[in-house]
Amino acid sequence: MPTEWKLFADLAERAGAKHVTVDAAAGDTVGDALEELLDEAPDLAGRVFDGDGDLRSQINVLRNGTNVLVEEEGLETELEDGDELALFPPVSGG
Repeated sequence: MPTEWKLFADLAERAGAKHVTVDAAAGDTVGDALEELLDEAPDLAGRVFDGDGDLRSQINVLRNGTNVLVEEEGLETELEDGDELALFPPVSGG
């Protein structure tokens, strides 16, 4: 079953879409799904990863509304059927 990423702000602009479906299913990891996303939208890579290939600290990765980097197993979090993934850039307000 394919997995859909929801992209926000400049990430959606770089990908050319607010929703991108990737070939990742239950048992794969969020990291696997992220790699698939970057295969589909390679312009995101420089915005999501730093020069060392590490996820930029200000990028938020959510699975079903939960930040996997804070509340789950990070990019090693396993996907389940029906998961919704989202990628957010830094959010600021004032």
